[in-house]
Amino acid sequence: MTDITEKFPDIAFVGFGEAGHALASSWIRPARGTTRAYDIKLCEAATSAIVLKRCAEAGVEPQLDPGRALGKAGLVFSLVTADQALEAARVCAPHLLPGALWLDCNSCAPQTKETAAEVIEAVGGRYVDVAVMAPVYPKRHEVPLLLSGPHAALAAARIEALGLRPKLAGERVGDASSVKMLRSVMIKGLEALTTECVLAARRAGVEDAVLASLQASDPGIDWRSRATYNMERMLVHGARRAAEVEEVCATLRAFGLPDWMSRGTVEWQRRLASLEIDPGADDLARRADAVLSKL
Repeated sequence: MTDITEKFPDIAFVGFGEAGHALASSWIRPARGTTRAYDIKLCEAATSAIVLKRCAEAGVEPQLDPGRALGKAGLVFSLVTADQALEAARVCAPHLLPGALWLDCNSCAPQTKETAAEVIEAVGGRYVDVAVMAPVYPKRHEVPLLLSGPHAALAAARIEALGLRPKLAGERVGDASSVKMLRSVMIKGLEALTTECVLAARRAGVEDAVLASLQASDPGIDWRSRATYNMERMLVHGARRAAEVEEVCATLRAFGLPDWMSRGTVEWQRRLASLEIDPGADDLARRADAVLSKL
């Protein structure tokens, strides 16, 4: 199969939130073609403004209809929330050009991505499992990416031309997302654990002693700094993280393992996000007090 991205150089985004904006606003702009974005938030007046602003900043053409966004695109980035990744594939598949590369960059269980791959491949698209392995800021388009699946090498070559930083994780759909999901057991779980620890220590009036003990036990981590950062991540991005860890739980169960720790992570991430607290300056005590006042 020839590389359709040469014949159809347009690029499309399905979902144009923080990640899409970070990529498209900083990558090496393609010499040919148009970049378009379809986002369901464009269909509602209350949510369209932020998407339109992002599109304007990145030089991306907003589209209210998936067909108009994908109709001439040889390369499509799917960047929606984890719980909408499969639905996005189903909605967009009828509009996908045969041979177009569908880069599923969502934080989903490998089993979810396998199902999405079936949807995309059924219409002649070429599915690529992509895992975004770090926050998109400050690295933006240079954020590390893992790609897997039978079309991963072709997709890697295509996006390297845009200045992106892909690495191949395997030939199976699900290999990249397995790395991402199982890493998130620790990363998102550590966020929840440090927050649970610090909040309880703060309420007990012993947070300095607890942090000092942790520092003595594991001096390789700056525990005060890490706890401050972790709590900020949860307050700002907890809803999205909770959706991702739901996929982590699904991954663990599919491997025949319990999801006890990750289930608690979901609850903590979602709870802090629901408080709608401005994290403010990087002061752990003030941040913890703001959370405790609302729990």
